[in-house]
Amino acid sequence: MAATENKELEVANKEEDAVTEKPTEESDKAEKAAEEKKTEDVEMKEEEKEPEEKEVDAPADSRAKVSKVEFNLQDCTLNVLPTAEGRMVTALSEGGMQFLHASVRANVGVKAGRYMFEARIVENLGPSQSQGPGPKQVVRLGFSTAGSSLLLGDGPDNFSFDSEGFFLNDKARTKCGQKFTRDNVVAVVLNLDPSTPNANTVSLFVNGVRRSPPQALPESLIGKTLFPTITYKNATLEVNFGPVSRAPLPFACRMISDAAAADAEQVATSKSKKNQVVFPVGLPEQGYFDWVDEFCEKNPDFVELSDRKILEWASKSGILKAKSQGSGSNDKPDAKIGVPALDDWSIRKILASVAPVLRRNYIVPELKSNLMVGDREKALKAYLSNDFERKAVVVMGEPSDSSKQHVQAMLIKEKKEKAEAEKKKKAAEEERKRLIELKKAKAEEARKARLAVALKKSGKEEEAAALEAAEEKKEEDMKMEEPEKEPELTEEEKKLWYRKTALPDLTEQALSKSYATFTLPTKEEGFDAIEYAWQSEEACASLMKSWILEKKLTQRAEDLNPGAEFKEQWAKWQKVINEYRLRQAEFKNPAKRKTLQAKKVEAAKKAIEEEKKALLEAGSEEAAKELEEKAIKDAEPKEVDMEELDIFGVEDVMDVGSGEPLFSKFGFEDWTLLSLRCEIHMMLHSFKKDLNDPDRPSFGEKHFAYYYTKYFKKTYNQAMFGVKTLGEVLGFMKTTVKIGETGLLKAEQDEDTPIETFVKLVEDHRRERERRVDAGDETAKLKFSNAQVNVPAAAGQKRPYSPAPPTYAPNKVQVRPAAYNLP
Repeated sequence: MAATENKELEVANKEEDAVTEKPTEESDKAEKAAEEKKTEDVEMKEEEKEPEEKEVDAPADSRAKVSKVEFNLQDCTLNVLPTAEGRMVTALSEGGMQFLHASVRANVGVKAGRYMFEARIVENLGPSQSQGPGPKQVVRLGFSTAGSSLLLGDGPDNFSFDSEGFFLNDKARTKCGQKFTRDNVVAVVLNLDPSTPNANTVSLFVNGVRRSPPQALPESLIGKTLFPTITYKNATLEVNFGPVSRAPLPFACRMISDAAAADAEQVATSKSKKNQVVFPVGLPEQGYFDWVDEFCEKNPDFVELSDRKILEWASKSGILKAKSQGSGSNDKPDAKIGVPALDDWSIRKILASVAPVLRRNYIVPELKSNLMVGDREKALKAYLSNDFERKAVVVMGEPSDSSKQHVQAMLIKEKKEKAEAEKKKKAAEEERKRLIELKKAKAEEARKARLAVALKKSGKEEEAAALEAAEEKKEEDMKMEEPEKEPELTEEEKKLWYRKTALPDLTEQALSKSYATFTLPTKEEGFDAIEYAWQSEEACASLMKSWILEKKLTQRAEDLNPGAEFKEQWAKWQKVINEYRLRQAEFKNPAKRKTLQAKKVEAAKKAIEEEKKALLEAGSEEAAKELEEKAIKDAEPKEVDMEELDIFGVEDVMDVGSGEPLFSKFGFEDWTLLSLRCEIHMMLHSFKKDLNDPDRPSFGEKHFAYYYTKYFKKTYNQAMFGVKTLGEVLGFMKTTVKIGETGLLKAEQDEDTPIETFVKLVEDHRRERERRVDAGDETAKLKFSNAQVNVPAAAGQKRPYSPAPPTYAPNKVQVRPAAYNLP
């Protein structure tokens, strides 16, 4: 009995413990959560507190100080305008300049110690036109190495803080603090002192208060001399190099102008009375721009004035992506930026006005202009001889060894970039496939897990265990990656003098219009010196002469205009051909044929009227009658065997004697060939006179269609002739035109050849084809297309008059040939 009571008590106590245990656990969880929240609040408050400043006061320093610290106006972008005796800077704001970043470097750089400089936004300027991409105002304060890109944020050789609160280095942009605005005194502290906690860091302070944690310097810049640099857009800045700061920091820190000479490096500005302006002269596609790049690498104090550098500047200013540059030429690239002030290239005029005023060295790689005497003389006038030494450098022929090495280095660089791009593309594809496979594997794993749970519930423990065991991870076979091979040049590439670029040096149109006037520079034009960098003057002159001659034989004459003599003669020939086609139609119509005969008789009578009248007045009526009868008889149709007729002996192609015209059997193909024979004959003779260039007596197949359109204001359609080449078409017109040994078209008939001769040639060719077909030669058949296509003439051009086609067999639709207006 006692044992039973004890068991009941034990059960009751357990139930009571279970009831009281739940609220205890819940209260413990609540207390723990409250404790965690309290800890988080404390941590947040601690985070809100400014960190303890680790920078300490600068010790006394009795070492010699640097001399005057100021902006190096020979190391700034061309839109920088210093004011207030160099204490303030603003920028040009017209012609698109307002959309480009301005930047300037100081003349003193820091290589040791801890130093600072200050800047203050005095005013914000607004573009007068709609702004491009990016913020309206930009201010970046930082440091860069000598000779590196002037623009902060461009490349790995600089770092900076921007007004939006970001720290910039190369392509990285990290949020590190708050924005700074107008009238804020902004200090940038560079610490290169290895004995301090913040060694090799840079910090931002605004109005004397730290606004960024110390930012570690890029490893590649540690140990290098770093120059204060500012980059800005649409703003005027005051910059203070010291020695007294406007907004003292929590610790004493010397300014740049108070730096020890041993801790700094000062750049000596050029004291030369004259600067240099270099005009390189070279030929298209012969290493011109590669030489310019090599020159700029060796002479970093020279500023390149060119369209390609304007686009590069726009790209680095964030308003033009490199991918949008892809048309035009290296000399005159074309990029639609979307900013009217830049798209109309008015910035060229601004730079042309500003550059000669600034004390800088320039290289002006205007490929086409530098080859033309008029453009060279105009460019030289802008650079006064008392301010600049004006020099032309001719780069033609076989390059120097250093230029060849530069080209090979560029080729290797291109190969490496291509290989790197392929590697990244391959890695991205492999990663994409890996993620797809991982997703599939996870889905399969989840499916099998659900199946294992279902097996357990159904009591199949062994099958579930086997399924789980099969899902254990297995070691993956390690894939041995093949070592990457360094790109190498082929033997052919090693022999190259010039590198082929993505864009041509000059567009075809620009080259065609100007190459005939290319010349070498002379001192008479105003140059102080002319240097031949690769070959001698004599060799360059010979090369230029042969190059122009070769271009004359291969380039089309863009400025050619058909002469008045051609237009007059062609109008006459068109009228005659129209009359021929009308006569053929009349001859094939029996009713009109009788009318034609009657007209012929009347014409014969009229021809003898004067003679008949004289006979009648003399009283010779019988003689007058006989004269008239003879005229009528002579006008009557004669029996003529057209098959045996001597074509080239026919005196009148409109009537071979029987009233039948020589062209009575002409079909569509024959009229087409007659028209084309006449056109080509006249075009070749007129081309020679209109161009008036003994070096260009004719042109090749390549430009036939261009000149055809130029002369006849209609499109030449090769496809309609049923053959693939112009040479095959000319094969239908033997004794009229041929392709000479030099590859140029040559007229085989004299200029004054009458149109009747071409009618006879076409009839002769028609009969020859007919005989060959009758003999079973199917290849003699012409397969001209007779489908009509209305092709508009070029803008501003008028088509010559084209009469209706002749009458052919009824119930058949006769249409004009494609893109070919028969006269």
